[in-house]
Amino acid sequence: MFDMATTALLRAVFDEVCEGLPQREIGARMHVASKILEAAATSGELSPEDLRQVGRKALSHAPTMWR
Repeated sequence: MFDMATTALLRAVFDEVCEGLPQREIGARMHVASKILEAAATSGELSPEDLRQVGRKALSHAPTMWR
């Protein structure tokens, strides 16, 4: 679906957005990942800053046991 460079970008953005999120927060991580992938696939948003914004917004609305 995505080339290697795009995949690396998506992974880097995901890692950055989820940096402070515990690994056990699987639901929240999946939510963030799905929103970043959706933005890249449907909107063509490949700017790192645009993807970070999508990821941060998703994280703020993600299900987590800490809220």
